[in-house]
Amino acid sequence: MKSKNTFFLIIIFALTACSSSVPSTPPPVTAKIEQTASSVPSTETPIPPTETPLPAPTEVPLERAQYTIYASLDYAGKIVEVEEKIIYPNKSGESLNDLLLAVEPNFWANGFLLHELSVGGASANYSLEGQRMTIPLNTPLEPNQKIEINIKYTLNLPFAVQGDPTTQRARIYGYTNRQVNLTNWYPFVVPRKNGAWQLPNPWHFGEHLVYDTADYKVNFTVNDEAVVVAASANAESTDQGQAYTLKSGRAFVLSASPDYKVLSQQVGDVTVYSYYYPLFDTPAQEVLNVSVRALQLFSQIYGEYPHKSLTAVQGDFNDGMEYSGFYFQSNGFYNTYDGTAQNYLTFVSAHEVAHQWFFESVANDQANEPWLDEMTATYSERLYYENYHPESLDWWWQVRMFDYNPNTWLDMAVSENPSERAYWSSTYFHGAHFLEELRARIGDEAFFAFLLDYRARLADKITTGDDFFSILREHTDVDFSDITVRYFREPR
Repeated sequence: MKSKNTFFLIIIFALTACSSSVPSTPPPVTAKIEQTASSVPSTETPIPPTETPLPAPTEVPLERAQYTIYASLDYAGKIVEVEEKIIYPNKSGESLNDLLLAVEPNFWANGFLLHELSVGGASANYSLEGQRMTIPLNTPLEPNQKIEINIKYTLNLPFAVQGDPTTQRARIYGYTNRQVNLTNWYPFVVPRKNGAWQLPNPWHFGEHLVYDTADYKVNFTVNDEAVVVAASANAESTDQGQAYTLKSGRAFVLSASPDYKVLSQQVGDVTVYSYYYPLFDTPAQEVLNVSVRALQLFSQIYGEYPHKSLTAVQGDFNDGMEYSGFYFQSNGFYNTYDGTAQNYLTFVSAHEVAHQWFFESVANDQANEPWLDEMTATYSERLYYENYHPESLDWWWQVRMFDYNPNTWLDMAVSENPSERAYWSSTYFHGAHFLEELRARIGDEAFFAFLLDYRARLADKITTGDDFFSILREHTDVDFSDITVRYFREPR
């Protein structure tokens, strides 16, 4: 999400409002690309083998990219040394002449210092401008071939109260007086679609990144034993620090602080964590409770939760955000928690948990079709109250939709909205009203069967609005065209 602060918190808590470093370009080299080839020696007089030969070993094609990262954090110095290996399989169906990596830390001056870059074992040519690292391939990467990229770099973390060059919202990446947050901190290969790389430019609010799923193995060390680390996966202690393994994730994140306390609860084979600061035990318990209940409810409605852990972290800022198996919760909502279910801490926590199905499992283009994940996550808040606090459902509609303007379109890109408040209304609030009307029209049986099927068929994929309505129409013959024309400017 982009957690929405209360209307009064928006006034009280102002969000913090690009320079880029371009390393010199090394000489171009030919990238080495792994290919599978076989040759059979021939003889004029074949001699039958005395034993049945074993079949030649074959390499199992990669389902998705593999990221192996070794990172060491100097907590006091706010510096991270990183060695990263990417094994990238070309699943685009076309020959690739280059690769495009998102490098978000390069938005800050000296934020990303590249030391070594190799492709296929040889030093590689590249260009780096803002968030875009382009690596040309002298030998095209053919469909279903894979390529190995190795990167060694230093991150100089920015102080989070400084103006964010990418957005007007609170910066999460970097450090505050109480925590270090590594979000979108490693270079990653962006998705490829219709012959183009998907890396939209950031806007003043909302999100812009699109993520493929990938497998992660992250080894993380901190030079201060007092620092507690929260992450997108369960930790395993090794001689080299903490090791984390995440399968089929979109964005692996870490948060570190010497002040963290933690609550946890087991839900089947999933461990749910709530990291928080001292004196916030009561709201931290509510975050844990909501996360557990939402996980259980949404697993029934949308299908199985995709990971083995779910971590909520109290942000040292007044904003929230979802990542793989992980979300930040706004510090302002901890401060204003009143001990009841009628507060922002409760429904925003439910919202962020829902993003594990819509953003994490089923992804979308967050810059151009943000309604696909924000609409479903917002309506999931309604489902949470419907099931756990039905007496507060009317309250939720009134308070959550405080700035709702029906005279807009749901299918607007982030950049088409004149303000962040207009973006909330067009994407979150308009979306919740649309799903409410759709549910009433087609009935609960078709509505929930659609949501379950939509998630199942598009898990690990990047969805579109066309996908949404195509699957929806398979579950109902009821005409809802009069509803869509009021919410969507494009025919649906």
